[in-house]
Amino acid sequence: MDERVREHAEILVDWSARVEAGDNVVLSVGPDAHDLAVAVARCLGERGANLLATYSSGELTRAYLRAYDGDSAVSEDEHDDRSSVAFDDDPAHELALLEETDVFLSLGGGRNTSATADVPAETRQAYSSSRTGIRERRLGTRWVSTVHPTRSLAQQAGMAYEEYREFAYDAILRDWESLADEMARMKELLDDASTVRLVAGDTDLTMRIDGRTAVNSAASVAYDSHNLPSGEVFTAPYATEGEVTFDVPMTVRGESVRNVRLVFENGEVVDHDADEGADVIAEVLGTDEGARRLGELGVGMNRGIDRYTDNILFDEKMGETIHLALGRAYDACLADGESGTDSAVHVDLIADVSENARLEVDGDIVQRNGRFRWEDEFEE
Repeated sequence: MDERVREHAEILVDWSARVEAGDNVVLSVGPDAHDLAVAVARCLGERGANLLATYSSGELTRAYLRAYDGDSAVSEDEHDDRSSVAFDDDPAHELALLEETDVFLSLGGGRNTSATADVPAETRQAYSSSRTGIRERRLGTRWVSTVHPTRSLAQQAGMAYEEYREFAYDAILRDWESLADEMARMKELLDDASTVRLVAGDTDLTMRIDGRTAVNSAASVAYDSHNLPSGEVFTAPYATEGEVTFDVPMTVRGESVRNVRLVFENGEVVDHDADEGADVIAEVLGTDEGARRLGELGVGMNRGIDRYTDNILFDEKMGETIHLALGRAYDACLADGESGTDSAVHVDLIADVSENARLEVDGDIVQRNGRFRWEDEFEE
């Protein structure tokens, strides 16, 4: 086994999830994440945790969603004639499992990154909306998502498999303590601020962030961070005004989107368009009321990620990017008793800010053309 797989597993178990003896751990394993799953299982055994492994597959999800009608299985031809689908809310057996779960680890590694692309939009929406309680319970665990570098991910990124593995491990096998110290500067700026303004090309967007707490997302639950790799600082904006263009191509719900444009008034999307994937953006916005509001403003700071790969886990963490998420705000950014944007979705969209761009915090420029004011390359 590649020694980097073992190191990945150790970072995930020890730094990211902080697994302890006696923890009940659910390990969700993608079809091609076998090697990483074996390494993680060994780590969990060495630490005295209790392991339950489950299987997660895009093809499996597609088969289930295309066949389900709320009562019984139907053929694919019959499926296409149905106008609505009703799922049982929060199946009790899955809730019961999560009630006893301390740590939930998701190891991505599918064989087809667009496996669910032909599932009807109304089916996806209904399924997502029916699992609110399950989602809340999973988010209440020490959950961490990561990926094992696979050939499908390499193909999606436009790389040779060996090249992609080098890229992935450069992003994952970082000195996370040092990066956490650097990102603490950005967190402090956002915690003390009232407004953030992003200006770049056609983008001029202003957001309120006073009363919110920024998260130093250093790939560990100890930092309220749940992705590996990570490397961003994020908060929960509100009262959004202006317009923004997301120029980083990406895949949303199995469909390509490119140059998404959103217009905000009184904190809500009032107009939207895209050069590609406008229908899927409309689908997201139509999920519920909260889907038309922002739940996250994130500043990418992981310079171990040096190219776009059409994978949100990596791309949104890349240095010289800003991302905004439609839908749910994370509780870690909210004061006790305060409710931010509530939604069944959380969909990130990314803007490249490496050229002709600036990020202002309370009127002061803290990032210009992708460089922060504490970096030597920063231009006044």
